[in-house]
Amino acid sequence: MRAVSRGKMAAPAALSARSGPLKRTELESAAAHMQVPLAAGAKRAAFPFKVYKADEVKQRLEALFHGKCAYCESYFASQAPVDVEHYRPKGAVEGEPNHPGYWWLAMDWTNLLPSCLDCNRRRRQLAPDGAISDLKILYAQTQSGKKDSFPIAGTRAAADTDDISLEDALLLDPTRDNPSDHLTYWFAEGAASGLVLPKATAVAALPAIGTAPQVAAAAAHTELSVKGAVSIQVYGLNRMHLVQERARLVQRLRFMETMVVSLGNVAGALTNAGLGHEPAVQDALRNLRLLQGQILAEMQFSAAPEAPFSALAKNYLTEFKKRVTSLP
Repeated sequence: MRAVSRGKMAAPAALSARSGPLKRTELESAAAHMQVPLAAGAKRAAFPFKVYKADEVKQRLEALFHGKCAYCESYFASQAPVDVEHYRPKGAVEGEPNHPGYWWLAMDWTNLLPSCLDCNRRRRQLAPDGAISDLKILYAQTQSGKKDSFPIAGTRAAADTDDISLEDALLLDPTRDNPSDHLTYWFAEGAASGLVLPKATAVAALPAIGTAPQVAAAAAHTELSVKGAVSIQVYGLNRMHLVQERARLVQRLRFMETMVVSLGNVAGALTNAGLGHEPAVQDALRNLRLLQGQILAEMQFSAAPEAPFSALAKNYLTEFKKRVTSLP
């Protein structure tokens, strides 16, 4: 997950368009729907939110996030249409049966994010956990995907007049938060290096699988970022296929790092041998430096905003520069 700015462009016009015989915006229609008195014991019917699915909204979100999921940074366009995700869920809140959902934010541009199916919908996912050796048990216990989850540490807003800033949300939103303040990656040689971890101020283990409150409590106790730990658990950022894809990227970056270092060593050996004045050696050195530069550029592209898992690549390159301080 990487930080993304929405910029200064106005929200898509479709979100505030007026329609129907009363020429209302969807927000006005939703407010009228929520104010209709209910008979004793009756349950309010779900409001048919539509404008957040408008093509204009999807196109803006796809462009803003380069066709990637806001949470896991995988390309969704190659496998399924974008899910327009509500950061604060529009129709219900998991664990609070009497909460109506954040209906007044269902068409709010700042509450909408593009998501892949696995991050947005509740699905069973395998995830690495060294404490559970039986995959059947792991599968039975592990569900990920945000759905209606929205854990908080503060006071829940239940109406459009409530102050949502008092909620102290425990989920990362890449347009509000800087994910690099809360998430880090494990690059241990020979290990499952595709894992994303909550950022820590002290060495600590990944919190065990559990509910969002359990993960939050474990993170706080072990000096981990609570937002990071809860986001990993709720969005399923360590589901097996994601870990495997990130691990492949790490192995590719490791290979390119080896090539860059090896080319530099060969160039250095030729120079130190006093052969640099030979025309053929000078050509060879130029080609070595050119190839080294091309590989470095490819590594840097892996961390570009449009690249999948770019936050991981950016973290890797930061560590790489510490290891090889002599390279440009």
